[in-house]
Amino acid sequence: MSRMSKFDCIIVGVGGQGSIFASRVLGEAALREGYEITSAETHGMAQRGGTVEVHVRLGSSYGPLIPLRTADAIVGLEPTECVRFARYVSPNGTAIVNTCPIPAPGITYPPVSTLIDVLSLTCQRVIAYNATKLALEAGNPKTLNVVMLGTLSRFLSLSTLEEAIADYVPKKALAANLKAFRLGKNAVDSA
Repeated sequence: MSRMSKFDCIIVGVGGQGSIFASRVLGEAALREGYEITSAETHGMAQRGGTVEVHVRLGSSYGPLIPLRTADAIVGLEPTECVRFARYVSPNGTAIVNTCPIPAPGITYPPVSTLIDVLSLTCQRVIAYNATKLALEAGNPKTLNVVMLGTLSRFLSLSTLEEAIADYVPKKALAANLKAFRLGKNAVDSA
């Protein structure tokens, strides 16, 4: 894969899923490869369970917030959050979405298939799979965010993502995180 000049990505989920961690690993890998990087994050009202939205811009000389309908990719750790922020992804962009929902108490959760259909109307490519299941297969449910980074890596020419993961996770969790990354990378047949 050739070096890209720029790449804008939104990572969304709920508190506790690791959106911010994923953005930091992505940013670290980009810095190692000489990209200018800017990012911005917003947190929901609750430490766990509130919305978390992170804008990550590689190679952009503009501010940290990605304009509507221009992101190259959106990574949705939670399906409704992915739909909620789909307004940022370009019509030519990619949505990578975990199909395992985290329903809010007292709220009727829409069918995930309906959410995927909405995303399909928003952007060119939708990659939807149960990333939570792959995180469990990797040996640690907290690796969901790294599974999703693995899938995102299919669309980025960042060869240092695994190195960045190794530097950011505790040594005792390294094997599970590297396995999660590889499982996510292989979650799609072709990118």
